[in-house]
Amino acid sequence: MAGILAWFWNERFWLPHNVTWADLKNTEEATFPQAEDLYLALPLAFCIFMIRFVFERFIARPCALGLKIQANGPQKAQPSAILEKVFTAITKHPDEKRLEGLSKQLDWDVRTIQRWFRQRRNQEKPSTLTRFCESMWRFTFYLYIFTYGVRFLKKTSWLWNTRECWYNYPYQPLTVDLHYYYMVELSFYLSLLCSQFTDIRRKDFLIMFVHHLATISLITFSYVNNMARVGTLVMCLHDAADILLEAAKMANYAKCQRLCNLIFVLFSLVFISSRLGVYPIWILNTTLFESWEIVGPYPSWWVFNFLLLLLQLLHSFWSYLILKIACRAISRGKAGKWNPLHVSKDDRSDIESSSDEDEVPRPTQKLHNSATNGTGGANAANGANGTNGANGTNGYLAGASCSDEH
Repeated sequence: MAGILAWFWNERFWLPHNVTWADLKNTEEATFPQAEDLYLALPLAFCIFMIRFVFERFIARPCALGLKIQANGPQKAQPSAILEKVFTAITKHPDEKRLEGLSKQLDWDVRTIQRWFRQRRNQEKPSTLTRFCESMWRFTFYLYIFTYGVRFLKKTSWLWNTRECWYNYPYQPLTVDLHYYYMVELSFYLSLLCSQFTDIRRKDFLIMFVHHLATISLITFSYVNNMARVGTLVMCLHDAADILLEAAKMANYAKCQRLCNLIFVLFSLVFISSRLGVYPIWILNTTLFESWEIVGPYPSWWVFNFLLLLLQLLHSFWSYLILKIACRAISRGKAGKWNPLHVSKDDRSDIESSSDEDEVPRPTQKLHNSATNGTGGANAANGANGTNGANGTNGYLAGASCSDEH
């Protein structure tokens, strides 16, 4: 184990040339980031998880009920042991042959069985109230940490001159405010990484999992080798758009459509301008070029920049989704109410993987459907606010959006 630890903490990998760990030991004159400080994030992540539980139960839920957001979930399917066994053990989407066999076995018509499977799948969807509480928690945290980051950074020299991130590197003392900022951010993303397995299951689960891992790795890397100054810039920049995303989702769940549309437009502008404009021009420029000029490359420098570039790829992907959503929403808005968070089920990236829309009726059923349910077509086109939400970043879009990052 000692040999493994010595190999992992090799100074030639983590630190610039002619710098050792002994040089970065804390003294009475200065304090530097220490790897063991990161252990503090584990109990803090648990504390944040518990704070979230209390917040959603005693603050977010009463707010949602005050906005008349429904607490009940989708209509439950009538009990059927045979269909339940097929649903849980065989398939959630039976084909025509299986539907006909079940119809003969139960003496039910095929459409009734189709409706049962649709209702049973919908039972696994979280209620609108649950989604609202999740978004309100993330909105509150992002607003708090972004406000803290702005107040902290406006007093620093490297906010106005990014070259200050590398002058006298790595002998840059760690302040109490910077240490707090890092620990809270790292703890939050650790809690998100764990709660992703218990939160609303979305189609972009794997993408968000990679995003959280990349974010945690970036925070850890930048702290251990004291790239904390540029790390604070990255964190603050990413939190700005996430506030608007969660606010748009909350407005959507509360059926404040005009407010939702306005916030979504603001979110799109902030996200694309910050992730495709400010991030590469401001952040990548200083980590790739200014640091090369002032400090020079070394092994962990390459890893750090690789993670930043990976983040840029995720930014590009999510920006593409946002533009696609906006274009389709605008085109649909020509014929009806414009709703960027309810476009097409093909665009929704954060819809639960276990949730499905109503099956598209076969051509022979369309006439019957339109006669028996005259308003169904309009409702399907507009979408119900409670059916799908937006996540992301962090996560990322509801109904039809991108997925909280950072």
